[in-house]
Amino acid sequence: MTGCCFPVTFHRSGSRRVSFRLVRSSSSGSSKHRGRESHKGPLVVCFGEMMINLVPTVARVSLADATAYKKFPSGATANVAVGICRLGGSAAFIGKVGNDEFGHLLSDILKQNGVDNSGLLFDDHARTALGFYALKSNGEPEFMFYRNPSSDVLLRPDEIDMDLIKKATIFHYGSVSLIKEPCRSAHLAAMNAAKVSGCFLSYAPNLALPLWPSKEAARQGIMSVWNYADIIKVSVDEIRLLTEGDDPYDDTVIMKKLHHYNLKLLIVTEGARGCRYYTKDFKGWVAGFEVEAIDTTGAADSFVGGLLSIVAAHNHIYKDEKRLREALDFANACAAFTVTGRGAIPSLPTKDAVLRIMFSY
Repeated sequence: MTGCCFPVTFHRSGSRRVSFRLVRSSSSGSSKHRGRESHKGPLVVCFGEMMINLVPTVARVSLADATAYKKFPSGATANVAVGICRLGGSAAFIGKVGNDEFGHLLSDILKQNGVDNSGLLFDDHARTALGFYALKSNGEPEFMFYRNPSSDVLLRPDEIDMDLIKKATIFHYGSVSLIKEPCRSAHLAAMNAAKVSGCFLSYAPNLALPLWPSKEAARQGIMSVWNYADIIKVSVDEIRLLTEGDDPYDDTVIMKKLHHYNLKLLIVTEGARGCRYYTKDFKGWVAGFEVEAIDTTGAADSFVGGLLSIVAAHNHIYKDEKRLREALDFANACAAFTVTGRGAIPSLPTKDAVLRIMFSY
């Protein structure tokens, strides 16, 4: 199986020049744990939550007005793991679900998509998390979660497969796992093991304000692990929260309040507009792709999956602006494809689907 190719370069003139490079890697792995895949290339281990999202079958209605719901597998870091594998990369997921029908469904979905699910545990004492999501007629999103507690919150440090983490090139995580114990301690233990073993730490905070006690608790929780990451992907809305209302488009604000000494790459996503990038040596902007959006759920996770599928094989990309721009162009195309479907995991692209979007421009 080939790794992800380098995509196209964006030029300010509006033209896009194709520049592809395939990366082949030898396979490795172990069959010691349940569901262990043979890792075909640099491994990205994703840590976090996985749940069932229930979405109204009719668009533009509130949760209260919906008469029927459709279930979608979800969870930000699980989406990233599936996204990487769909693109031809290698990923594993660490987390916990309930020992129930939904939990086993989610485990099967990981396996069906080529994700190493040996780090996914089943809990007998709590159910798999449920999340209700709707986009109301005024365009305002509406969320409601059932996880008090859900199984993912009960993951303990001693349950983590540290050997799996040690095999990783990149360890990716979000912020929902930092909200409550014992999962917060498990998150910190896994992150420390990854750092000690030489992994790149990739952080993409998932704001999910309804899950936090308050906005201030969310800000403090997200920032509590900020300075350990090598790569951070953050949205414009998240910047507003983290900087307590500062202009998210002000480069001075970004560099002063969010860029830290050990950070190698900071990405700011701007939805359909594209993304900005900041390193110690250069900064810039890469345009997005214009598509007809149906559902933006999972777009940010698809972007991260596209980016990490390349960074895993080229972990010094932050030193090469040309290659970085190519990788971000590819990541933008991943996100663009995802918003053309409904639900996160069902709408994550294959490499061919991403290339079709890029060639169309």
